[in-house]
Amino acid sequence: MRILVADDEGKARRYLAQGLREQGFTVEVVEEGNAALTLLREHRFDAAVLDVMMPGRDGWSVVRSLRAEGIRTPVLFLTARDHVEDRVRGFELGGDDYLVKPFAFAELLARLRNLARRAEPSGENGGIRIGDLLIDPLRHRVERAGRTLQFTPKEYALLLLLARHRGRVLSRTLIAESVWGVCFEAQTNVVDVVIKRLRAKLDAPFAAPLLHTVRGIGYKLDTHAD
Repeated sequence: MRILVADDEGKARRYLAQGLREQGFTVEVVEEGNAALTLLREHRFDAAVLDVMMPGRDGWSVVRSLRAEGIRTPVLFLTARDHVEDRVRGFELGGDDYLVKPFAFAELLARLRNLARRAEPSGENGGIRIGDLLIDPLRHRVERAGRTLQFTPKEYALLLLLARHRGRVLSRTLIAESVWGVCFEAQTNVVDVVIKRLRAKLDAPFAAPLLHTVRGIGYKLDTHAD
């Protein structure tokens, strides 16, 4: 999942970004409303976490503009204002959920996953199948040949990225930007390290490999190498 976090409080931004990345999310962070609106217009996000009170443009204004332009990205409002009138206004403008500060991170995580589940394209309701591999994005479950596989958040995020681009060769740079949310220097081997761990769990116990290296280009997930 790719999440946008918009909050003008530095501590809150760092807390949310770190927590979500540890759970395997790709996170973009901004501190004011105009930047949030620009990113939401130009890029696809699975959900956005918007502070209501931000400089430049408040969260309500961001959502009003998004919905007027037909952009349906699920939005979770964060705010210290817990009046019923504020919550009603947020929903009437097109917000999808509302969480009052201070909040428990586990609750925010559950709410985000629920928003993503409701917005999940119908084609993935039955999971993603590649050969004998089955990925259920809604339940974060992976099976191969009927055997349940366990992955770390980063391994799972990488697997899901490759699965959603089945047969397409993804470069190390694209993988780093999608899974870690940053562009690593060329000599950094963090992508290769996670690929190695993923391959050991996904392919090593089985006869036919699904994860393929395309030398000098990147990696792809498919039932055949060519």
